[in-house]
Amino acid sequence: MRPPTPRTASAARALARSAVVVLLAVLGLLAAVAGPATADGDASWSIRTASNDFGSGRQNYSYTVNPGGRLEDALVIANRGTTPLHLAVYAADGFTTRAGRLDLVAKDAKSTAVGAWVHTDRPDVTVRPGRSVEVPFTLTLPADTAPGDYMGGIVTSPAQAGQADGTDAGRRLGIRIRLRVGGALKPNLSVEDLHVRYAGTADPFAKGDATVTYTIHNTGNAILAARQTVSLTGPFGVLGVHAGRIDDSPALLPGDTWKVTVPVHGVAPALRTTGKVTLVPLLTDASGSVAPLDDVQTTTHAWTIPWMLLCLVVLCGLVAAGLVAWRRRRRAGLREPADAPETAEQAPRERETSGR
Repeated sequence: MRPPTPRTASAARALARSAVVVLLAVLGLLAAVAGPATADGDASWSIRTASNDFGSGRQNYSYTVNPGGRLEDALVIANRGTTPLHLAVYAADGFTTRAGRLDLVAKDAKSTAVGAWVHTDRPDVTVRPGRSVEVPFTLTLPADTAPGDYMGGIVTSPAQAGQADGTDAGRRLGIRIRLRVGGALKPNLSVEDLHVRYAGTADPFAKGDATVTYTIHNTGNAILAARQTVSLTGPFGVLGVHAGRIDDSPALLPGDTWKVTVPVHGVAPALRTTGKVTLVPLLTDASGSVAPLDDVQTTTHAWTIPWMLLCLVVLCGLVAAGLVAWRRRRRAGLREPADAPETAEQAPRERETSGR
């Protein structure tokens, strides 16, 4: 192969430089196309409670109303974007998510409590850039509303999909409404489906681990959280062990449930174990003060069998039985030769007697 001439090498370097320039230009074009959108045209907004006789700077709405009562309040919507903002405004019931957070149902879901009792003075609103609009609403309770705690909220969302180039499509902003309907307040929690599962170890003399599962059910009419403790004890209350620190449950609405799984380490295999769950209901009032109520206890029983130890005992028993049987056979074998000469001596005597 002939070595490249200076003219050929120079042409190759020029071609390489041209390729690099073209590649950089293409990358710059792609970056320009795929780069972040500018703030112009983005729709963004914020919401807050109105300042009125209920107060100013409220984080959420909190009311105590008797059945058949009515009140008026308002929501303030501010447009932080650069284009007019068209938002839907509606009320919705609250619920507890699987993650333990309070959320509001979607607009197309049917509300039967706060979402049905709260009505805004308009279903949607248009807010100009840099401006804010106050949206009044009313809360009217039916005369037969059951006493207790209810949770819902006021929600704002783009009135149409793709509002303001789609930036806020599917986004919702809301403020909670916590309502306590006057009457007898009956806070109550129960423990349901309590189970204990034990897992031993390969060491027949070691302690094992257990898993305690149960469901907290808010069977009262007040919003409650629960402080939890779990313990396991052997027969007659001995060999007891407590689970580690357990986080409080989330705030549960009346009728809500919350599943709990608690590991317990260092459990002695005491054949029959008693598992106990203790709940301390935590009642929070409108001011945020927490009041612990009388505890609730539930127990169950479970088998904590030391299988490895039992297998060892059975194996030792089989070995002992085998040794006993072997010794018996050995003794029987040792006695048999001692009897043989006596039998041999008797045979000639029997022949002599028969000859006579």
